[in-house]
Amino acid sequence: MIFPLLSVLLLISSPRIVYSAPPGLGQDNIAQAVFNQRPLLGISGDEFRDAASEWLDDAKKAILKGKKNMEKWFHDGKEYIKQDNLLYEFVTHSDFQEYDLRVTEPKLCDPSVKQYSGYFDVAEDKHLFFWFFESRTAPADAPLILWLNGGPGCSSSTGLLFELGPCSVQNEGHNVTHNPYSWNTHANIIFLDQPVNVGYSYAEDGTTVSTSPVAGKDVYAFLELFLNRYPQYSKAPFHIAAESYGGTYAPNFANIIFKANKELQVAPNPKLKHINLASVVLATGLTDPYTQMGSVADYVCDGPYPVYDDPDGPQCAALRSKIPTCQRLIKACYNFNSKFTCVPATAYCNSQLFGPLMQTGLNPYDVRLKCDRSETKDGPLCYKQMGWIETWLNDPSNKAALGVNPSRTFESCNMQVNQAFTLNGDGMHNSALLLPELVDAGVRLLVYAGNADMMCNYIGNERWLGELQTKFQEEFSESEPVPWVTAQSGHTVGEVRSAGSGAGNVTFVTIYEAGHMVPYDQPEAALDLITRWIMDTPLSSEPNSA
Repeated sequence: MIFPLLSVLLLISSPRIVYSAPPGLGQDNIAQAVFNQRPLLGISGDEFRDAASEWLDDAKKAILKGKKNMEKWFHDGKEYIKQDNLLYEFVTHSDFQEYDLRVTEPKLCDPSVKQYSGYFDVAEDKHLFFWFFESRTAPADAPLILWLNGGPGCSSSTGLLFELGPCSVQNEGHNVTHNPYSWNTHANIIFLDQPVNVGYSYAEDGTTVSTSPVAGKDVYAFLELFLNRYPQYSKAPFHIAAESYGGTYAPNFANIIFKANKELQVAPNPKLKHINLASVVLATGLTDPYTQMGSVADYVCDGPYPVYDDPDGPQCAALRSKIPTCQRLIKACYNFNSKFTCVPATAYCNSQLFGPLMQTGLNPYDVRLKCDRSETKDGPLCYKQMGWIETWLNDPSNKAALGVNPSRTFESCNMQVNQAFTLNGDGMHNSALLLPELVDAGVRLLVYAGNADMMCNYIGNERWLGELQTKFQEEFSESEPVPWVTAQSGHTVGEVRSAGSGAGNVTFVTIYEAGHMVPYDQPEAALDLITRWIMDTPLSSEPNSA
């Protein structure tokens, strides 16, 4: 998800103190309520952490018995560590001495597949949570996907449990159900909570990350440690897929990976893995703000789900009148690449363009719907399932299984992280400029958008992709949209334009009747899309022709 600056104030919920466990809570939720009450009860955080073993299975309890906190030992060629009374495999790399992995093997969500979860530790102050699932089909031969949610400040567990993961949160967060349209049907997939302080990720001393390039360095180091520990996934095609603000993240992260690969070609290092970067997938993202902000009035006034009744009326006229100033400020951000030019662009464009739209009462992520932001209705993010996710991931037994300290509190979105990126003007940079070198070198690019999403509308996404200066630009510009029909049901679910071979080197897909979270609104279509993309199979049998 992505939040306009104006809406940040609407999304910050006031602190809540739980004084007693509400009636009807299960044992796990009572334990969480007890933790929330610990200052009132005189219980220290350390004493609560010691109780983490209550949620471990007997085998892990036996291994940890007698071990001291932070103690490390070797067994069967692997190093282990006891931390916060939890058991992890401890993974290091001689070329990344300030980084390590702490890994456990949960059986939550989809016990039928191999899983790894835990933390990627950056020095002693930053700790990024990850959760990996093997493919349900032929994992030894499956491609590898890294999925990132946006915000900035939203956990990738949102994508996991709400959109495209092996299980979906249900029943107000008290259980999860099997997702037959999970993206791990034909791919191994990593969900990473980044930057620090997002989701289960945390910092020891309040350390924050507030720019995409800095966040990308940590992501690259994570991939090197993970793929060195699990080399069976390192030879497969690697796809970085990111939603919403991920349209800014992913080009930066892919660029860092691409440059590291080039350095390895010049100076080979057997200790480092060449990450087989096959494609970048931008899901209803913010990538080229100048072009995308310029499309806002076109979408809300003339799009398939018009927000205003009269495209020539006063609301649309007022909106169109604000766009030139917005684009002028963004152009200054592009030219000077400074927060002193980028922050004013963020403030003006979000307040003047999205401010009036937020007052309509519509769900900005799906304009077909109304949004009641009260806690008892849709919630501050317009989807009550966000609260369900927090309920499930704050269950102490689930935390312990995932290698998370039961005293740590999960939040779907961290508004402080969102604000830090906003106050750096990070989201107003032209991340599209990072892509042509990759595309021309053979890294494929997929951009998709739901036609009911107002936040990062499909019109603006298609426009910036058409302007992207690659060797495929002319072919893409001359292409006409053709129907996209799903393989399983035979339904026409959208339109596709592409240039290049196979599924395309540059491809744009519009998904019908879908908002910002396409895999939630159109799960079958989203699985069909990602499966054909990673297998490099055309989305339509009809040729693209001018």
